[in-house]
Amino acid sequence: MRIAIIGAGCSGLTAIKHLVEADLKDIVCYEKSNQIGGNWVYTSTPSDSSVCRVTHTISSKSMSQFSDFPMPDDYPDYPSHQQILAYFQAYARHFQLEKYIRFNVAIQHIKKIENERWRLSLSDGTQSECDYLVIANGHLAIPCHPDWKDNFSGKYLHAHDYKTNQGLENQRVLVVGAGNSGCDCAVEASRDAACVDMSLRSAQYIIPKLIMGKPTDTFAASLQWLPQSMQSWLQKISLRIQIGRYRDYGLPEPDFSPTQAHPTINSEIFNKIRHGKICPRPGIQDISGQTVHFSDGSSQKYDVIIAATGYKISFPFFDAKFINWEDAAHIPLYLRIFHPDHPSLFFIGLIQPQGCIWTLAEAQSRLVGQWLSKTTQLPSDWREQALREGEYWAHQFIARPRHALEVHYYPYLKSLRQKIKDTNQSFLKRS
Repeated sequence: MRIAIIGAGCSGLTAIKHLVEADLKDIVCYEKSNQIGGNWVYTSTPSDSSVCRVTHTISSKSMSQFSDFPMPDDYPDYPSHQQILAYFQAYARHFQLEKYIRFNVAIQHIKKIENERWRLSLSDGTQSECDYLVIANGHLAIPCHPDWKDNFSGKYLHAHDYKTNQGLENQRVLVVGAGNSGCDCAVEASRDAACVDMSLRSAQYIIPKLIMGKPTDTFAASLQWLPQSMQSWLQKISLRIQIGRYRDYGLPEPDFSPTQAHPTINSEIFNKIRHGKICPRPGIQDISGQTVHFSDGSSQKYDVIIAATGYKISFPFFDAKFINWEDAAHIPLYLRIFHPDHPSLFFIGLIQPQGCIWTLAEAQSRLVGQWLSKTTQLPSDWREQALREGEYWAHQFIARPRHALEVHYYPYLKSLRQKIKDTNQSFLKRS
């Protein structure tokens, strides 16, 4: 049984670890760069997928560590990207994962062949075949650009390409989008730019990193025993006490529950707005030259636009007719892992949780390892469930492209745990 894994980021690493743990040793992981870590390897090259120079996590240390490999005691509540990369490197060393990785090898094309097997065409000019294929290369590589991109005559860049403030000094900057990337870009740009505006097309829950003195995800975890309606009510009350009303900051008020949309976790944005360093604006109506016309009838001239407009769900190594979810409202995968038409194909980390991705990728990997080693089984109707499951998750959230991969952290983790046969208490306690 030969298994190929695409990507040696956080999802690929935990996939290797748990497949080896399931006594599946014929594994090769292809990584296009020269080191592990994926997006957490900082590079100043705009086209490279990486964190910004000042990125910290938006999930806390205690909720972002693998079940059997805790983060160092001296790490802060929200570690920096350098600390996270060091953590992944230590994880790889401890479990001796690098011997399964081929660095500097990119996947050019993947084709399904007879007997549910796969043929991989590699960047070194060779080909390789495998019995099972694990896709773990993430979903933050292909930027989604707005329709008006080419109408702007100033400097345009996607949040994917924003790494530092170099070139933004004394510039008039517009950040489009108020998700996690948008707020991070606006906050950082405001340190050097002459002015920073932030355009929001719709209301957004922007939540401080600390609530009641606790990291936000730790506070949310303490409410899990309550009914969903009570959790939402308490979250709204705690936000009202801590930050007041969103309209006090010139932001639109959400008319939906905090659990119906992916939250933005950022504390600095509120201070920057109230100090006049960032000015909220409504959605964009039109752009002409360097002038942006907003939906409220106002307009402003900008030197730079940073579009924090999300990413496409893209697998460039597959033929477009084989798998294409770029415009999908939801994806038909059982447990967000198993493809109903391709039982030898697995996706690890293809999720957007309200929490940490790689702790869920750990559970996904453990389940795949157990299924391949026949320690556990899937239900007989898992293919039908895959279709229903995609529709189910779509109805849990507001219909927006960013929610195509969204899951509720704890309910999703519980659904994985129900299939995993495990006596590891440190792993089970998070359920």
